[in-house]
Amino acid sequence: MTQSPSPAEPGADTPDAQDSTDWPALIADLNRYLRLRTTPIGMKLFETVAEMAAIERIRRPKAIHTADQIVAQSCRLGWTLGITADDLIGSQCAAVLGLGPQDRTWRSGQHMAGIWFEGESDAAAHQGAMDVVPHGRYQAMAVSPLVSGRLDPPDICLIYATPAQMILFINGLQWSGYKKLEWGCVGESACADSWGRALTTGAPSLSIPCFAERRYGGVMEDELLIALPPHYLPKAILGLASLSANGLRYPIPQYGIQADATAGLAASYGDR
Repeated sequence: MTQSPSPAEPGADTPDAQDSTDWPALIADLNRYLRLRTTPIGMKLFETVAEMAAIERIRRPKAIHTADQIVAQSCRLGWTLGITADDLIGSQCAAVLGLGPQDRTWRSGQHMAGIWFEGESDAAAHQGAMDVVPHGRYQAMAVSPLVSGRLDPPDICLIYATPAQMILFINGLQWSGYKKLEWGCVGESACADSWGRALTTGAPSLSIPCFAERRYGGVMEDELLIALPPHYLPKAILGLASLSANGLRYPIPQYGIQADATAGLAASYGDR
């Protein structure tokens, strides 16, 4: 099981984290360049239930859900929701968020053996490979559309996008201060690859949403998910603006698989 000593501190001293963010303007810029069809949301962990319950206009679940469903109700319906481990079914979702224990039973993966993995050794290896928030510090979690500003700042932002939108977003992140971005894939329980990893490492974390996210979380077949701390968003948008000025925009127009590529390459990659 992959853990860091603790999640990134809410409101930690990262670029722009201490400044008041104009969330509607930021999301308007993001949509201008990417035309997202799903609402970007924030996620925040709380040490007490009272802190979570104090969020403006927060809803509490009236049924038992997966964490995927809670995220979906925010990004697909525009709701602000708060949960504790008692609102989540089973141990898997709560453990990823650090709201439930990663005890011996959970680490064994026995609940997935013979279903997702051939045997208990493979299931246990899967559990050990997941990025999860250490248990014991946090009692609650909330999600909310970023434009609402209710989680100001959230610990991480969640953005669903098509592969074409996602690669341009990543290109925006890499426009200045280039860094190769690398991720892993645990397979099922891919929320560990996105919000689990981003919460524990503070790094942008891309995932291929898993079966559960698509079945219960409403994730479309052509959607990927990236989770990242909010201070990365202005950097990505500045990069997207620069790419757009160079004619590198979404939607990406098809050039033609049999056309002479000379003119197109000259425009996109410089004279050749």
